[in-house]
Formats: sequence, C-alpha cells, structure tokens
Amino acid sequence: MFKIEVGFFGVLLLIAVLWAAMHVLGSRAEPLHKALWIAALLFLPVAGLIVWFFLGPRAVRTA
Repeated sequence: MFKIEVGFFGVLLLIAVLWAAMHVLGSRAEPLHKALWIAALLFLPVAGLIVWFFLGPRAVRTA
C-alpha cells in the first residue's frame, strides 16, 4: 500500500492556508473574489499564500 508522510512543512502549510482562508472569508470582498482567492489557496497553496499576503483582501480592523 501507499505510505503517507506529512512533514513539519506540510503541517505548517496547512495551518497557513486555513488561516488565510479564514481571513478571506471574513473580508468585505465580493463573493466571486472570495471564491477565486480560496481556489488559489487550495490549488496553488504556496504561490497562493505568497500572492494573498501581498495582494489579498484586507480584513476590517475595528478601533
């Protein structure tokens, strides 16, 4: 059978993608833009995270 190994980097990547997805869902972006960001994070996790960090929707900050 197949042996699945999840390394430390894989776990960190999963946590980072989930964190980014939560921020995308909590943003005020349009639903289509949210769906595109989530798709980018799921299908291209490393590149999606990098692009999201610099260009992604910003969460609303309350004072």
